[in-house]
Order: sequence, then C-alpha cells, then structure tokens
Amino acid sequence: MKYNLSLLLVSLIVMLSAVGCRNNTESDTALHTDTLIHHARLLKVERGEGFTRVTIADPWNEGRVLHRYVLVPREAALPEGLPEGTVVRTPINRALVYSSVHSSVMRELGCFDAIKGVVDAQYFTEPEVAQALAAGQLTDCGSSMSPTLERVIQMQPDAILLSPYQDAAYGQITQLDVPLIECADYMEYTPLGRAEWIKFYGALLGREAQADSIFAEVEKAYELIRQRAEKVSKKPMVLTETVISGIWNVPGGQSYMARILQDAGAVYPWADDKSTGSLNLDFNQVLARARQADVWLIKSFFIHSLEDLRGAYRLNDQFRAFQQRQVYVCDTNTSRLFEQFPFHPERLLADYFAIFHPDLAGDYRPVFFHRLDK
Repeated sequence: MKYNLSLLLVSLIVMLSAVGCRNNTESDTALHTDTLIHHARLLKVERGEGFTRVTIADPWNEGRVLHRYVLVPREAALPEGLPEGTVVRTPINRALVYSSVHSSVMRELGCFDAIKGVVDAQYFTEPEVAQALAAGQLTDCGSSMSPTLERVIQMQPDAILLSPYQDAAYGQITQLDVPLIECADYMEYTPLGRAEWIKFYGALLGREAQADSIFAEVEKAYELIRQRAEKVSKKPMVLTETVISGIWNVPGGQSYMARILQDAGAVYPWADDKSTGSLNLDFNQVLARARQADVWLIKSFFIHSLEDLRGAYRLNDQFRAFQQRQVYVCDTNTSRLFEQFPFHPERLLADYFAIFHPDLAGDYRPVFFHRLDK
C-alpha cells in the first residue's frame, strides 16, 4: 500500500510540474510599465506581447526582488522569449489558499469556486468556507507550517497563495513545482497601497476590469473621508490596543495603522516615530505619553465592558478615555474586520471618522467598533 501511494505521489508531482519557473535572460525591451499601480510600493506590473510580468519587491531587503511572475493566458501558447519569472497560467482555477483575507478577495471578485483547498481552516471565518469544507468541496490541507503534502497533491492546485515572511523556506510544498504566489500585500504601510493589490489578484483570476473597478470605488470613498478629516480643526488624541503579558504593542509612527488613524483625523501619540512596524512598550511608557488620550480603540475577543478592561490590568482606569467612557472595542470573535479592511480600508476609515468626529458623521454608525458604556 505504501508502494502504491509513493507511485501516486511521484506521478502527480510530474503532472503538476508542467507549470514552473523560466529563467530566460531575454531582453525586457518588449515590456512597458503598467501605469495602473499608483499606491502600492512593493508591486510593479509590466505588459508584454501575450504576457504580463509582475514584480514584487522584497519588503525586508531594499532594492531586492522577492518574486517575479510571468502571467500567460491559459489557452494561449507560451510566447517566445519570455522574461525571467515564475510562469503562471491564468486564470488560476484550482488554488490552495493560506489566508481568509485572500479567500475573501477571491470571493469578492466572483472567483470563490477557484478555491479548492485551505490550510489552517479553523481561522477561516467566512461562512462560505465552512460550508464548502463541510460539503467536501474544499480540501483541508492541514497546518500552514507543515501542510499535508498528500492532500495538496490530490487537490492538484495550479497556484498556492500564501503570505511570505522574512527568509521563508515554505518546506516540502516547494517540491510540487506549483507556483507559490507570495502575497506580500500585508507589508504595505499605506491603506490604499495594500488595497491596490486587488489588481494583482484580479490579473491572476482573469478579473482585471472588475478589480480595477473595485479599487477605484475604494480609493474614491477613502479620499472623500480623508479630505473631510483633513479639514477638521479639533482632532482627538487616540490610543490603541492594551497591555498583554506586560507588553503593549502600539503601531509605529509610519505604519499602516498610524496612517489610517491620522487619515481619519486623529492625533497619534507616536506620530513622530519613524518605524513602520509595531513598538513593544511597557505600561508606564504608554501611560506617560497617552494618558490624556480622548479615545481608546481596542481589538479584543475578551473585553466586553469597562470592568473587563480594568480586570485585564488594574491601572487601565488611569487613562482619560477610560474615565470619560470613550473606549471602543472591536469584538474579534464576531467581527469580520480582519477579512475586510485590507482591501476595503475605507470601511475602517469610516468607523474611525464616526468615532472621532460623531458630529460630522451624520447617520453613520460604526460597523466594527462599539463603545463600552459600562
């Protein structure tokens, strides 16, 4: 029985290896830069005769390339002299997906049926994913740290969408010679920069026009709110998150979250910081700088009242926002914030604007956050 399984694995690996990586050294003179990418700093798209090349910059090593892809329509013959890059036949229609963020964007583009497998299935909160898994329409390929190779092979993916990390190796999954789509969108540090990656996923799925249209609406809505917030004369100081096990992670001054807070018309206590990641602070460091914060935003699955917040750390009541009952919580058990805001930052921005400037928000009520009133 083991012998037969081994033969099956070898056979399927050979079949899957038809899609691979070309390392030509042909001139790139046939390429021209796509002018549709305006906000994403890590993404570059170039068009050629019968193909599209996508270059993803390495977020951790300035000036280096993380990955290049050459997208070729599935029904077309491979053009001569393709430039260097991993060849991906489009539209992809049998994807293994590592994150609910990307299953969500595939669903929005009308390509949910292209998802044939997932890893870390317990973290996919979309009802459609749970239903498809229960019906046997999706393959549960186990853990993202070590996917079950046999299941991956049996589902015969034509692309694997995963989030890269520094010096990532990805393990045995690389043996399949299936294109690994390194979804580095989460490393963008502006909201519209990350959202613009929908254009890349649209190109992979054969939905370029739809992706462009979605992003245009996102950009328009985001800019309208940002411009309104920019004109506000009184801007509240805003504190985020809370101390956990002695460490308080706050967004760096040049990070995604700091940017969206400022775009919503807030004063951010660490705006002068130059880092794009998180700052690991202790309670006293945060208290010293943000004690007078007007609003406190928290994403949590266990804080449902001010008493819960005080119980989590007894000195939390020292903040002005706590005393003035201006603490707003996103319940991560029930909210779909994490799935939605990467490609719809205008929705999170709208929540923030309504919280920071309720007198200007009209009838809008926050969708993701609610105020703790007791």
